[in-house]
Amino acid sequence: MSGLEVDSPSRSRLTETGWNPPMRGEIEAMKALYEKELFGSVVPFWEKHSIDHKVGGYFNSLDRDGAVFDGEKHMWMQWRSVYMFSELAHSPYGEKKWVKFARHGADFLMQHGRDEKGNYFFALNAAGEPSVSACNIYSDAFAALGSAALFRASGIRKYRDEAARAYQNYLWRMQDPKGRWDKSMPGRQKRHTLGYFMILANLGHVMNECLATSEYDADLDRSARTVIDHFWNEEEKTLFENINADGSFDLESAEGRRLNPGHGLESMWFLMQVAEKKSDSQMLRRLSEMTLRILETGWDETCGGMFYFRDARGRPSEDLTWDMKLWWVHCEALVASLYAFQVSRDPRFWKWFKKIHDWSFAHFPDPEHGEWFAYLNRRGEATHLLKGGKWKCFFHLPRALLQCLELFKRIPA
Repeated sequence: MSGLEVDSPSRSRLTETGWNPPMRGEIEAMKALYEKELFGSVVPFWEKHSIDHKVGGYFNSLDRDGAVFDGEKHMWMQWRSVYMFSELAHSPYGEKKWVKFARHGADFLMQHGRDEKGNYFFALNAAGEPSVSACNIYSDAFAALGSAALFRASGIRKYRDEAARAYQNYLWRMQDPKGRWDKSMPGRQKRHTLGYFMILANLGHVMNECLATSEYDADLDRSARTVIDHFWNEEEKTLFENINADGSFDLESAEGRRLNPGHGLESMWFLMQVAEKKSDSQMLRRLSEMTLRILETGWDETCGGMFYFRDARGRPSEDLTWDMKLWWVHCEALVASLYAFQVSRDPRFWKWFKKIHDWSFAHFPDPEHGEWFAYLNRRGEATHLLKGGKWKCFFHLPRALLQCLELFKRIPA
């Protein structure tokens, strides 16, 4: 898909700002670096250490050097790995072994990962037995994501069927996401959470693309409009993580004021995909403006890098990790800023991309064992040396590197 320019800056404007657009040599150098990082560091690490050849599925709790430190298999991480191997197989860099690795995980999960109602568990133990109940609907979301991508990569019908089934299960469970596992009492404020809708927007896009259909357009459009029209507060110029069930904003509680820059930026490039597919320049323009604001409010002016959480009023955060620098937040910031530059040609986004790139590549990569560290303190020092765990796997980083490689190709010098 070619780029759709939105308010492309004039030559005189670029001259006035003292900014020169990236030259082809700069783009090619960046492309070479991302290819080296993806295929020389990240992919080999997971190919070598994560595949459980004995039981099935993947090891997702990996130490700095790839040693397994816990055998539990978390469903999000499992299906995300299926998705990523499938995406690599379908990419211009595709190799047959990646389809094999993806099927290795999917077949194991389809056999062992569901309860009697078809809901995917949150985790299995090392032997593939259920260890944590089906208490989280994202397990179904990522099952649909991975199955759809694997169908496109393999052409095998059962993965298409599983994608459609898991998708419908996620959609149905959105009405009551926590179900019987909800600990809330009547006095708790009922809220909607951004994550459910941003994931649905991406999931609808992936389902349409991978299954070669437009069947999911309505859900995709509804979720996109919900993010833009309800979670974005125009007066505050802020994308909130939670809103009240009636659509109002709650600025009197910590939960209501919570901002998640990573989710915000991930939402932006998900929706840019939707808008670009529809050739909706007005939507792209608005998303670009929103992206710029999220970048500005999420950046740590003192130490550099993107904050994990912010409070919309600058009040104390209940999240003890609020000022940490997480790998996935920076991955989403890289994609969102580069995507916004690709569709708008606005020089501010190239500057943001370079700033996030420079900080990320200076702090996250592990030159000794490969891959990236996940958790840094505010100053950019690693607090944990693990490369995979309950929340980190073969997903955000390789997806971001692969997305950026595609975007580099679409940016004219």
